[in-house]
Parts: sequence; C-alpha cells; structure tokens
Amino acid sequence: MTIRDLDPEIVCLYDVEKLPVRTISGLLEIHHSVVERVLREHGLLPVFDIDEGAKRRRSRMIDAFEAFINRILERYPLIPASVLHRMVVKRGYQGAESHFRGQIAGRRPKPAAEAFLRLQTLPGEQAQVDWGSCGQWPVEGGSRILSVFVMVLSYSRKNFVRFSLDQQMGSWLEGHIRAFEFFHGVARTLLYDNLKSAILERVGSAKRFHPTMLDLAAWYRFEAYPVNICKGEEKGRVESGVKFVKNSFMSEIRASGLVGISLDELNERALEWCVLTGDNRPWKRSPSFRVSAAYEKERAHLTALPNEPFPAATETPVRVGKTPYLRFDRNDYSVPHTAVRRTLLVRADSRRLRVFEGIEQITEHPRDWGVHQLVENPEHVARLKEVKRKAQHHARQDRLMRLVPHTEDFLLEMSTRNRRLHRVVRQLEEMLDTYGAEELRFAVDEALKAGTPSTASVQLVLDRRLHDARKAPQLPIDLPDEPKIRDIVVKQQELDKYDALAKLSRNEGHRNNNEPEEEEVES
Repeated sequence: MTIRDLDPEIVCLYDVEKLPVRTISGLLEIHHSVVERVLREHGLLPVFDIDEGAKRRRSRMIDAFEAFINRILERYPLIPASVLHRMVVKRGYQGAESHFRGQIAGRRPKPAAEAFLRLQTLPGEQAQVDWGSCGQWPVEGGSRILSVFVMVLSYSRKNFVRFSLDQQMGSWLEGHIRAFEFFHGVARTLLYDNLKSAILERVGSAKRFHPTMLDLAAWYRFEAYPVNICKGEEKGRVESGVKFVKNSFMSEIRASGLVGISLDELNERALEWCVLTGDNRPWKRSPSFRVSAAYEKERAHLTALPNEPFPAATETPVRVGKTPYLRFDRNDYSVPHTAVRRTLLVRADSRRLRVFEGIEQITEHPRDWGVHQLVENPEHVARLKEVKRKAQHHARQDRLMRLVPHTEDFLLEMSTRNRRLHRVVRQLEEMLDTYGAEELRFAVDEALKAGTPSTASVQLVLDRRLHDARKAPQLPIDLPDEPKIRDIVVKQQELDKYDALAKLSRNEGHRNNNEPEEEEVES
C-alpha cells in the first residue's frame, strides 16, 4: 500500500471524524507532514505562504546589525569573527561570541574557486625543494624535532629524502649535496619556498637571497627561483612528495617500532625506500611507465657534478665562559683552557664540529645529536689539570717564601743538585704546618750554613731542637688547602700565667683539706 492509497482515509478522518493532524499521523503511522500535504491538496488546509512564514519568523538580536555586518564582510572578507563581534558589541549587541561565530560563518562570502593550469616541464629543467616536519624524535637525553629534506625532479617525479634533527644552514646545504649525488646531476632550476635559508628578504618582486645559497648555486651551476608568497601550488610536486614521505615511509617506521633509531640508520632506510617504493610508482604522464624509466630519460639532461662537493657547514660564533666548554645546539663541547673568555667560530655539519679562533682550528669533536650532552677531549681536561697543579705548586712556593725568607736560596741550592722541587716544596710546607714558621726559619738557616741544603737536614735540625727542649714530637696537622686558614699566625702566649693559676688552685685545695670538719650536735 502506498501513501496515495491512504488519501481517502486521511480526508475522512480529518473532515468527517474531526481528528487532529497529529492523531491521524499516529493512527496511520505516517509523518504529520504527509498528512498536512494531503489535506492541502484537497483544500482542507490553507496553502503555506513562504513570504508570510518569513514575516512570522522570530526576530534575532543580530538582525539589527545585519546591514553593518554585511557591509564589513563585503569590504573585509577575511576579518576574524572575534574582531567583528567586538565591533558590534560597541554598537549595542548583547549576544555571546560563540553564537555570533556561528551566525557569521554562514554570512561570510566564499572566495571564488581558482582554476590552475597543468604545467609540464622538460627533462632536467626543474627540481623542487622543501622541508617537512615529522614530529618529535627521541634522542639521548630528550627529544628533537625530526625534519625531512625532500627534493623532487619535476619531470620524472623521482624523490630524494634525507632526515635531519634541525633545519639549520648546514643540514640545508648537506641535503642539496646528497640529493645531487643521488640524482647523479643537477637540474637547471630549483624552486624554493620563501624560507630564510634561501630568501632573506622579499619586497614585491625584489628578492634578496642568502649569500651562502648564492654560493651553492654558483658552485653547482643552477638557478635558484622562489615561488610567490602563499602559493604552495606552484611547487605542488614537492608538497606531494612531503605528504608521500609522511604517509608512506614514516607510517611504516612507526608501525615497525623503529622510532628512536639512529639518524644514519634512518637515512639509509629512507634511501632504500626511495629506490624500492618511490621509483616503482606509476609515472604521472603515462601510467604504463614507472618513475624509474622516466628518470633514466631525464638523467642524461642533468648538469654534471663538479669535482669537489660544496663545503656544507653551519657557522655560528659562540662565546666561551670561564670554564673551557662552549654551548652549541643544546650540548657542551670542550675547548683548550687557553680559549676561555673568548668568542670562537663553530663550523658544524652532521658528523663533526670544528672550532676556530680566527683562521686557526683549535679543536674538533664528533657531532652529538643528543641533548644536554657533554663532549670532552681527554687532552683538554688533562692539560687543564696539569696547569692547575703547576699553579698550586707556585702558590705553595709563594707562601713559603713569604713566611720563611731564605726559602728562595734553599730552593736554588736544591735545583743546582737536580732535586725535584715539587716534592721539596710540599715537604717544606708540611714542616711549616707542623712546626711553625719560626722553627722552620731557624732550621732552613742552619741547613744553609752547614752547606747541606736538603729536607732531611731541615728535619734533623727540627727534631734536635725538639729533643733539646724536651718537647713531645710534633704530629703533622692536616689543614684544608685554603690560604685564609693556612696563613693564620697564632701568637704563643707566656705560660707563666698558667703556672701561677695552677699553683694558686693547688694552695686553695690544700687549705681546704686542713680545715677541721664540724661535728654534728644533737639538740
């Protein structure tokens, strides 16, 4: 049974039985709009007037500002809804911003769809270059943002992919060099986005290229051409290449549980993916051909590579503090201790970091891609410790010469006998701490007068004086290596006062013992 078969029953129930529309729809199990349509067709309900319904529509707060809003949107089609909301609030609008946004979304004029021409390039004519971001990548000590350098030959659509943990100039240049070697040649024109590694400044049609970018173009004999601002479709091949890497290669890496592998291993897998997966795609111009076949045709039209690759490195001036370490890319690298408090030049690529003072290279380290890592050269640390030991020796020698005046003559005599002065100074300092400056001065003078300048002679004189004075042997005192503590001079007080006090105390005790004790008397 169809809806039309129910028309007589609907009319009967409404006109004869006087049942409401909702009751009829419930009895016949049909929508009430169907009942209303049938009754209108039979003239039992008035025909709905759209204009009259519009007049009966409930008014809204935004209606009073509709003319103003339409005028602003027509003049400024990209104005944010939040700004437009503040403008109508100043004019008396009381609605919430969230509801206002929904009203503006339907009123905003939509831009006309733009049509694009399909561009065809000749073999070896053009390549497109861009960076892509692949999210966080775990490294030793934390994580870094994983970036991918992509270059696509416009004719054959052959891809080159290289991953990096930064987007600095060194990685940018090294990506070009590795891509040219992978393609076995260079395209005549390279298209770029307006990134700072290629374009430093742009005003209208005037462009100022990065000087290093111009050097790279002159080295490999290609023309660098930036696309227009906000016109990513002008380099759509590399934009599609970046998406292809993210959706295909990176999805495979994450699904295989390989997140966190070394950068070298990741790049090896990327090159293998470019050959096995990227080159086996159907060629856009003729799906019966593969990208690899189109590349073989294009390869003969690429510019030959120079004999030597371009020197790719990131150059950054770095200030060294009071410790012999410089901070570069969130890691600390050791430098010679003579370079502290100076500004040095760092040249870093993906494998090594070189440090220059002027034109002279003073050190070199392997590049560490972790974060908060300490990279040391054992020679730098050993040399610093040696210098510190020499400084400690001179500090001890200065102390001896200041407290024992004839120490200089004593050391000169020892040096003529080829004695090890480091050991002599250390032994004399121990004697100074144990016996005091006055005793050591006398012992040194006696050793010089006797013509036997040696630490054994000095020790003999000190021991003899202790024996003659019937004093207990002096034990060495281990004092901290602080000049403020070691250089303290303590004056020896006269002991007669202590003897008098001791005698007085003994006399008072004797007198108290001789006094008779009082007897207890019973009451």
